[in-house]
Amino acid sequence: MTPDEIRNVVLHVLHGIAPEADAASIVPDLNLRDQVDLDSIDYLHFILGLDEALGVAVPEADYPQLATLDGCVAYLASRVTALKAT
Repeated sequence: MTPDEIRNVVLHVLHGIAPEADAASIVPDLNLRDQVDLDSIDYLHFILGLDEALGVAVPEADYPQLATLDGCVAYLASRVTALKAT
């Protein structure tokens, strides 16, 4: 998957958790939880949604890497690439 495809998946999953969030207004390098007002349960649902959509399990220790849109894309791109290599 390309980074743009992953970004679209991330935004789609985010929209499912926070339908009021405007994808066009998300600043890629700012904290997602703050921008769309996700509480801890919403954030967990977001992480699980990414796992379901991309088949990438995210260990809890890696959650901070998914704090921003850019972080999500970079982390998930590396994990998707690693999955394809196996």
